Amino acid sequence: MLTEPRPATRAGAREWMGLAVLALPTILLALDLTVLYMALPQLGAELGATNTQLLWITDIYGFMIAGVLITMGTLGDRVGRRRLLLIGATAFIGASVLAAYSTSPEMLIVSRALLGLAGATLTPSTLSLITNMFADPRQRSLAIGVWLTSFSVGGAIGPAVGGALLERFWWGSVFLLGVPVMVLLLVCGPALLPEYRNPGAGRLDLVSAVLSLAAILPVVYGVKQIAKDGPQAGPLLAVAAGLCVGVVFVRRQRTIPEPLLDLRLFGNRRFTGALVSMLLGMITLYAFTFYFTQYLQLVEGLSPFAAGLWFIPMAATTIAAAMAAPLIARRYPPPRVIAAGLVIAAGGFVMLAVIDAGSGLSMMIAGGIVIAVGINPLLVLSTDLIVGSAPPDRTGSAAALQETSGELGAALGIAVFGTLGTAVYSARMAGMPLDGLSSAGAETARDGFAGAFALAAELPAAVGGALLTAAREAFVTGMNVVAAISAVVLLAIAVLTVVVLRGVRPVGSETESDDPA
Repeated sequence: MLTEPRPATRAGAREWMGLAVLALPTILLALDLTVLYMALPQLGAELGATNTQLLWITDIYGFMIAGVLITMGTLGDRVGRRRLLLIGATAFIGASVLAAYSTSPEMLIVSRALLGLAGATLTPSTLSLITNMFADPRQRSLAIGVWLTSFSVGGAIGPAVGGALLERFWWGSVFLLGVPVMVLLLVCGPALLPEYRNPGAGRLDLVSAVLSLAAILPVVYGVKQIAKDGPQAGPLLAVAAGLCVGVVFVRRQRTIPEPLLDLRLFGNRRFTGALVSMLLGMITLYAFTFYFTQYLQLVEGLSPFAAGLWFIPMAATTIAAAMAAPLIARRYPPPRVIAAGLVIAAGGFVMLAVIDAGSGLSMMIAGGIVIAVGINPLLVLSTDLIVGSAPPDRTGSAAALQETSGELGAALGIAVFGTLGTAVYSARMAGMPLDGLSSAGAETARDGFAGAFALAAELPAAVGGALLTAAREAFVTGMNVVAAISAVVLLAIAVLTVVVLRGVRPVGSETESDDPA
């Protein structure tokens, strides 16, 4: 058995104030993933960045976070979670200022990489500290709901915040958002946050740290490139190389006395089941986000700022659902709450599966709200199960794995379902007459909706209008197929959750040592 009983001491005002302090950097980390999108046109113009450099400026932050999460989560267990959090906050301030005042694309890429490294110290530290601060299962479940809500809200408001800043300030202002937040964390953290470290932990195995980075980074990079450009030799080789290094990493963890990642965590059915459910759920969620954003801008013709504002209703729904899930789970077993939510979310995807190009925005927003209501119990309660089933001295590692599964799920969702939707789009466009286009223009239009959209602006009004009508219909058909498959995936996760996590009782009705294995 992997877990140990913990005293269910109820948290007081200090712990809840500490949670508020932890929520701020969590919002910021998620916001930093999306706020930059609005600044890309200015970056290209003022720094002279090429398209390839713009892609690296956007992606390197997430790549670095994903690559070093496991190392940072384990490091926090060894050196102290609060200490690592404060070190990361200090580094985040420095990297934010460096990014804001970058004078070249290369300098900004390096700055964003440093931001990713600093961000990777913050995420597992905040989540593992919550498990120390809230020993009572009911309070911990609610606190995790607040934490996850903070992350969701940060990602949802990123485009809107970025647009608002860029209307008044220069592009570097989007990076300076982090400075006051991290200063507040440095001031309040020592007083409100407890320290925890594993007194029996040995030295960090640097070879394992390098192997984990060499395993995760190529996989995430390859999957994201496949999502953008389709399956090509380079990205496929990157994924294969990462998987091979991953095998070496796992073998090393089994043989060394002080592994970077304790593989015994996966022997707990509660931990593994919740982790797999989280991964699969994130695949469908990010596939939806990918299509939702494109639908608003390319089908409805909204500006990036206006499209960002339409994320706000789902952000509000996310807050309500994330807060309600832990309360409902006090009365009903979490697996049942998760499964019921997934059935609701599947209904939202069914709504998207029957949309056509003339359905209008209301149907899309309604489906998104239903998805947000249904999928948040999975995100909140599976996170609680993951960190709650780990021993106290390994919650940092558990939190890092939870975050890594989320990063990988996001990349896979866009890659797998993005590629599928593009294939459906191309097949549909291949069967449509594209009168007035050259053979090269027709090929561009059939390759992807974005290409057709850009091409239509250069054509005579009648030809361009006909092309856009055909492209919108083909894009929506691809989205319909992806939504239908997503609904089936969510129903499968619901069955998996009920079967694998059977025996898990309502939150607060079982001791921390109970294990459904």
